[in-house]
Amino acid sequence: MTRSTSKGTCSYCGGSYAKSAISRHLNACQTRKEENDAPAGKSSGRGRARTIFHMKVEAQYLSMYWLHIEIPAKSTLEDLDHFLRAVWLECCGHMSSFDIGGETFISEVMEPGDRSLNVALDKVMAPGIAFEYIYDFGTSTELLITVVSARVGHMTGNKVKIMARNDPPDIRCDICGKPATGVCCVCSDESTGRVCDECGKTHECGEDMLLPVVNSPRVGMCDYTGGYYD
Repeated sequence: MTRSTSKGTCSYCGGSYAKSAISRHLNACQTRKEENDAPAGKSSGRGRARTIFHMKVEAQYLSMYWLHIEIPAKSTLEDLDHFLRAVWLECCGHMSSFDIGGETFISEVMEPGDRSLNVALDKVMAPGIAFEYIYDFGTSTELLITVVSARVGHMTGNKVKIMARNDPPDIRCDICGKPATGVCCVCSDESTGRVCDECGKTHECGEDMLLPVVNSPRVGMCDYTGGYYD
């Protein structure tokens, strides 16, 4: 049983906002504005001005999981793929792909005609574009990514910045209703797959089939135990 608040936290000011309101907040957030308007220079590590995309990332079938990120437009699909794996997905080195405007870009080129991820974002997308991403072609996690807007400015540090992220959904034990700590990778789609510590001890599939509850649409899938940012 999962209870979703559909709220998330702004990484700039720490405020809590509904999923439906977070884009408006990010546009108006004074803390974000002050950071973006701060002078660039060697001491700040912010570098020269460049085009930066604001993207919204959502799980296709689990809408309680979402991110708002910024990434330089000259970054590649490979950079975006690495970030998505790090924050939400990576478990066993599965293949992944982007479907953008009817073209497919894949992490491991297998056949003639396959397009790799070594392509700049601004070559294949622009504000207003929405596209799909899949991690793992067996036990798949599917995302919908929308380019919300673009700005010219400076970024510090990493190539991708998380601007806002959903708060962890309230996942409850299917047996007793207490907060769940584990999800069975065998029966997570059934009504007995989410368990607390105590109920997990007697789970019919065995404790070794339980994966930790984490803030990701890949919770309970394959061998996923959490992301780099967790």
